Amino acid sequence: MVLTGRFCALLLAGIIGYATLTPVVAPLPDVPQGDKLLHLLAFAALVLPLAMTDPRNWAWALGLAVAYGGMIELIQPHVNRHAEWGDFLANSLGAALGVILGRALHRPLLARFQP
Repeated sequence: MVLTGRFCALLLAGIIGYATLTPVVAPLPDVPQGDKLLHLLAFAALVLPLAMTDPRNWAWALGLAVAYGGMIELIQPHVNRHAEWGDFLANSLGAALGVILGRALHRPLLARFQP
């Protein structure tokens, strides 16, 4: 189960990296702070499988996700995107939310898949 969580997180990290570091082809819908919600949800999804399948390692998962979000914001100006503190904050809050949800869902998940 731990390997599945790590695989999912790596896959999501790749998707997030691609989505945030490639040039924008079409503008996103104009929703006030809508992109912040997308950042929050993406980073919650990134950390959720790790915290859900192996909650003992939530601290390193959170630290890596926050560092990854920071690196993305630092790289974005070099790929014709805009770095924003608000995006970094949304990434970090999303990662924390993913840890909280993952830790809460660990026991029900374990009970479901163990005989």
